[in-house]
Amino acid sequence: MFGTLFWVLMSAAAWRVPICCDFGQHAAVVERLKADLLDPAHPMAAAPGDGSAYYSPYAVLQGLFAKVTGLAGWQVVKLSGPVNLLVLLTGIGRFVRTLTPSRWAPLLALACMVLLWGTKMAWWSGYLGLMSMTGHLPFPSTFAIGLMFWAWALTARLARDGGPLLSYAGLGALCGAILLIHPISSVAAMIGVVAFVLGWSRRPAPGWALTAAAAAVVVLAWPYYSVFALLGDGSVDGIHRQLYDAMPQRFWLAFLGLPALVARFRRDRRDPLVLMFVLGAATIAYGWVSGQYTYGRIMGLTLVPLQFALAVELTGPRPWTWGRRVLAALCAAALALSLFSVQAGAVVPRAWDPVGFDQPPRWPSYSWAAQRIAPGEVVLTTSYRATRSLPGYGPNLVAPAWPDASMTEPERARRSRAVARYLASDATPAERAAIVRQFKIRWLLLTPDQRVPREARVVAWGPRTGEVLARVG
Repeated sequence: MFGTLFWVLMSAAAWRVPICCDFGQHAAVVERLKADLLDPAHPMAAAPGDGSAYYSPYAVLQGLFAKVTGLAGWQVVKLSGPVNLLVLLTGIGRFVRTLTPSRWAPLLALACMVLLWGTKMAWWSGYLGLMSMTGHLPFPSTFAIGLMFWAWALTARLARDGGPLLSYAGLGALCGAILLIHPISSVAAMIGVVAFVLGWSRRPAPGWALTAAAAAVVVLAWPYYSVFALLGDGSVDGIHRQLYDAMPQRFWLAFLGLPALVARFRRDRRDPLVLMFVLGAATIAYGWVSGQYTYGRIMGLTLVPLQFALAVELTGPRPWTWGRRVLAALCAAALALSLFSVQAGAVVPRAWDPVGFDQPPRWPSYSWAAQRIAPGEVVLTTSYRATRSLPGYGPNLVAPAWPDASMTEPERARRSRAVARYLASDATPAERAAIVRQFKIRWLLLTPDQRVPREARVVAWGPRTGEVLARVG
């Protein structure tokens, strides 16, 4: 009952958040697959898309759904939110029941997972705090995390009780799918699988080799991109450097689960949740020391052992010791502090808000521009929000906003220089015309402080931002 209520509430909360942040990227992926399911173009630019890690099994299913239904990419991504949440909630329920028979543990685990973070916003894909969830619920990372909980539950059952070889193979296929759908979340998923194998599997089982083999087969057989090409790719490490900033403020409430984790360690030196936390923390530390900051993306999932250990401890059988009573009181206070300091705006609409809670981002819509630009036409813009939102409606950019394996970084830098040169105050009409011809540019989307070139024809203005849409070429 509580899971259903949460599903309805968060599905509605995520639905009301306008397109923002990485949403346009994922909607663009669906648009490109809808246009050509077998050979999609680059997600955001008029260029080949070979090798793009965005073309995962999850995205291909979305593209197929869009092709069959005729829905736009942004509509399919929006509709994916409730589906992803259903997979996540059922996965949490199944996983927590492998840790304890308590009927209330999954509910408290969910509450801890979405609230026990910190008193500073942690807004990132794969960070499933209540506020962050409103913006990232429709993303592939949420679906992959839901599958991760199912994989952990299956691993726990096989490690503790064994099972038929088909179950081990199914686990491997599931792990391979998670790796293809969201590679960085798969790091946390594999850490959890290893933790349960080391913690609960008391004897070697040939099934685990079958699990590894099945995962390898799924990954190697995927035709759209190679996971191995991502190894050593540091193109996005600079973006993820900020994940290591203000870590105590973002996560300190989760460490209320540390006493529960210590108690589990005292009872069992091979406790899987303890191993999971230690391995996750070591991976995050490695990302910091090595400069491969992308590993910081698993910070949110590294909190899960703390949050779930606390939930299991507080829903354990009576009698309650004084320590558990104190821990319960602190947990209740921490949940309330997190809710009212950071997270409440996720579920309290601004019109009903008597306090003035922080709200999810409300980026302006670019439908006013997209309805005038045909799918596939090229737009030149440096607008921060437009570069991240407009491709989700079907247009292409000259210079993509994000690194992608299907386009080399030198090529993306070359395109960015061309955009900057076109907009330079000393650019000549001949230079601008050459750039228009080279990249087949048809539209300019300019910020209010940028000059409209003499050869461009203004078509429309942004109702909220004052940005200018002009036709060229």
